[in-house]
Amino acid sequence: MVKIRAKQKVPHKKIKRTPLDQFVQVLIYLFIAIFAIITVLPFIYVVAGSFATEKEITERAFFLIPHTFSPNAFEYIFKDGKTLLGLWNSIVVTVVGTFINMFFSCTMAYPLSRPYLKGRNFFINMVIVTMLFSGGMVPSYILIADVLHLKNTFWALWLPGAINAFNMIIIKNYFQGLPMELEESARIDGGNDLQIFIKIMLPLSKPVLSSVSLFYAVGHWNSYFNAMMYISDSKKEVIQVVLRRIVFMTQAVTSESDIDWGLFGMPPQQSVKMATTVVATVPILLVYPFIQKYFTKGVMVGAVKG
Repeated sequence: MVKIRAKQKVPHKKIKRTPLDQFVQVLIYLFIAIFAIITVLPFIYVVAGSFATEKEITERAFFLIPHTFSPNAFEYIFKDGKTLLGLWNSIVVTVVGTFINMFFSCTMAYPLSRPYLKGRNFFINMVIVTMLFSGGMVPSYILIADVLHLKNTFWALWLPGAINAFNMIIIKNYFQGLPMELEESARIDGGNDLQIFIKIMLPLSKPVLSSVSLFYAVGHWNSYFNAMMYISDSKKEVIQVVLRRIVFMTQAVTSESDIDWGLFGMPPQQSVKMATTVVATVPILLVYPFIQKYFTKGVMVGAVKG
């Protein structure tokens, strides 16, 4: 019998670093650490201030842990139930809107990425034109509210921005960078365009799809102006509009009253602002860790390859 020898693992040679290289590496890590701290500290301060009292916010210029823990600001925000309804509306708008965006962006990006598509350059140029020119706010409002009758519906927030030209081009470039041999082998096996798109292109494009989905989701979650312009029904208001009204109401009450809010257990004005910032930021912030590994790769590959 012939004995098969197992392959011996070749140890990796350690790269010898000079003292200068080590010093530069320490400086790089130090710079990254300082930059990370500068980025995170303001948000920690906002979270701490949302649980602080008006007196502490006034007396202490900066703190990370409040001396007096007070949840009054969050109780004030959530007391009438409109904030929870706004959160639910924002979740619906974000999830459904992102699905609509990705569906239309992918189905348009794939044909434009194929070099054999007739009139391909014409359609790409038409897409680029929409990045430079738009109809304007008034014509858009007339079209959506009076012509299409979409006012006070979530479709007014979904359909006008169903495709973002920049995001679609990123997906197109990623599709275009995939080897054509994959498509050719699939056609030899009898696959049609739809099967190639669903079973080959989409599974291989998870990085760019995750990154662009995040772009669309953040855009829907932070959508404020369109929601304020097209939605007047209080039951369909998104969280950004609800929080804006709460902040304005708090400012109006505190400016017209000489009452010390801290003595009566009412939320201070600054604390309410910070609490609304936390409520509007934390939900969408929780999405980032799940797609972080795809983020850089998807954007860079889709943007560089053309």
